[in-house]
Amino acid sequence: MGAIKNAFARLPAIRPTMATSNFAYQELPTTPSRLHDVSPLVGSPIMSEAWRNQGLKAHRRLGSLIRTSPKRLFVVALVFVFSIVVLVGGSVQVRRRNDAAKKVVEEPPRIPYHWEAYPRLNGVYNGIRSLVKYVDWLPEQQATPDSKIEVHDAPPLDPEVVDPYPDYSSAKYLKNHHPVQRCYLDENETYAAPDIYAYPGVPASMTAPYWGAYEIFGVKPDRCFERFGRFGPYGYSYGRAEEGLGLSNHLAHSGADKIQDVIHKVDYRNVNWGKAQEICYEKNRKRFESEETTMEGTEGEKKKTLKRTAYVLRTWTGYKYSDIQLLSLRAMINELALKSGGEYDVHLLVHVKDDRIPIWASEEIYNKTLRANVPKELWDIATLWSEQMMRTYYPGPFLKKDNVANHAGSDIYGVYRTAHFALQWFAQQHREYDFFWNWEMDIRYSGHYYEFLEGVSKWGAEQPRKFLWERSARFWIPGIHGSWPKFSVQVEREAAESKEEPVWGPVRFDTGKYDMLPSPNETRPPTSFEADDYEWGVGEDADLITFDPLFDPAKTNWVFNNDATGYDTEVPMPPRRAAIVTVARISRRMLDTMHEETWRMHHTMFPEMWPPTVALHHGFKAVYAPHPVYFDRKWPLDVMDQVFNRPTTPEESPFGWGEHNMQGSTFYYNAGFSGAVWRRWLGAREKGEGGREDEEAGSGRMCLRGLLHHPVKHERVE
Repeated sequence: MGAIKNAFARLPAIRPTMATSNFAYQELPTTPSRLHDVSPLVGSPIMSEAWRNQGLKAHRRLGSLIRTSPKRLFVVALVFVFSIVVLVGGSVQVRRRNDAAKKVVEEPPRIPYHWEAYPRLNGVYNGIRSLVKYVDWLPEQQATPDSKIEVHDAPPLDPEVVDPYPDYSSAKYLKNHHPVQRCYLDENETYAAPDIYAYPGVPASMTAPYWGAYEIFGVKPDRCFERFGRFGPYGYSYGRAEEGLGLSNHLAHSGADKIQDVIHKVDYRNVNWGKAQEICYEKNRKRFESEETTMEGTEGEKKKTLKRTAYVLRTWTGYKYSDIQLLSLRAMINELALKSGGEYDVHLLVHVKDDRIPIWASEEIYNKTLRANVPKELWDIATLWSEQMMRTYYPGPFLKKDNVANHAGSDIYGVYRTAHFALQWFAQQHREYDFFWNWEMDIRYSGHYYEFLEGVSKWGAEQPRKFLWERSARFWIPGIHGSWPKFSVQVEREAAESKEEPVWGPVRFDTGKYDMLPSPNETRPPTSFEADDYEWGVGEDADLITFDPLFDPAKTNWVFNNDATGYDTEVPMPPRRAAIVTVARISRRMLDTMHEETWRMHHTMFPEMWPPTVALHHGFKAVYAPHPVYFDRKWPLDVMDQVFNRPTTPEESPFGWGEHNMQGSTFYYNAGFSGAVWRRWLGAREKGEGGREDEEAGSGRMCLRGLLHHPVKHERVE
């Protein structure tokens, strides 16, 4: 560390880089033409006066034929029908030949991407009848051609309860915390918040993730989840006659009885999740009260207080809540809110897409709209908003002349460009929360929500700020970089060699004719960069946590890199950062600054760029959490490192033209592998593979370690 520290002592003062690219990322959709409103026959001979006159003459000749003898009429009719058949057949053949010719001209053979030549990895699909202890597991990437897996008649291991929570009843916990009161699904306390189950092992030859790791987040790497243990307690496996969803009736069941026999059947349709969360919090209110709360009977000894988190899912009117989606929502609420004694609350932030509906003016209209668009069990956790409301809340002016580029071609209040407006507004209404998870409806997680999110949050708090932006800009590939500490040292060395000034506190830049919003005092560095010994930031909660790297858009040809509004366009663009996929945890204090920037300074940017850039400008603590990501191909590690971490031109960046490299991964905005793995895990047949027959003939139901899937665009299980 000392060598790295000395290297930075010779670096110049901060000078933000303003590199831009003239390359267009893609053909963006243009304004639709009105040609579809015009008759397709306009301009055709069929619409001419001559054609209509010929038709009239033909009609008269047909009339004279009808008045002739039946025999002659039959012959004429036969000839007519035969002619029509010949003409139609010939027309079809000609059209087919023309279509084929057009395809040859218009659709040349696609040139495969380089990664499509790599061998396919299939170990992620191995099932519970091949389970091995974690110490005996050999990843698929390390297997030899003659490696074979042993498939048993039934799962060789028994499922276990997953309990990632602190031991709330232990003397160690109670010494510093208030007791945790048990929470229930119903007001009568008939049904306690249920447990979920996992197997204490992994399938033999299971594929290993290429980047990220479980251990750094405290997520157990030695267990896997299959669908009965994961979703059975939420109504997945028992039939509708027993108030369940009955989704497992036509799927493989091997070993499921051991879980089926211990779960309690609950009619979740009658659960009021909002009421359950409210009661749980009230029972445990003391855990979150001010630090003045003292230990009963011991004067002056204080108990630790916990911060609360809102887990906000962004949905919209017209959204179809599938049965699998309901299972996921029940899991989130139970595992995050109820089982934790109120540390989280789950909310639906519902976008009312029709601006003509005055949800702000009438409680009756508000409730009618909500109940028509949200399942009954979720009514009390839903909050409605509309773009019309945001126009009133953030009136601007957002001047077009101060907008660098609007690649989306949409209004500044359109949710596509400013989805963060609604979250900023929501945070202003809910001052009881310290953090807000901004979650998307097409994300799924196969593991335990509390284990993962708490692990990520605690890891973020442990990270020192020194070189934090530089570490967070890269993918950690353990297979080539080694452990996280080794990776950190490598990043620091490369940062020093690059001669770029590291980010240290709020970044200053030329604002031109506009003033800059002052940064909070607590985000300013307590010492110089050189004097800090990797101490600043340790123990400080992260203000921003993302699941993709915090990259510099100016070094890429990402299409939305210039969508910044409210900044002086006569000076260079301000420095920016972005993280693809708008899923993140944001602190209340940072959301407050985002809110101030929007209403006071009239600043905003594309949603994936706005929170990271506000963090950069104002010195908030921002981290990319390197969660495990799997790929469907066996990539050479040096090639993977080059492609994702060392592009030589903006066009090669994985956040631009190079984004095709993400298609075979389990997490990115266009990752095709993510949805395929999720549906196969549910028991679906995907592109001719999987499903009940394949599971029963192979190694059984898939068993995944905790895995974040995005996007999942549908969940049909046939």
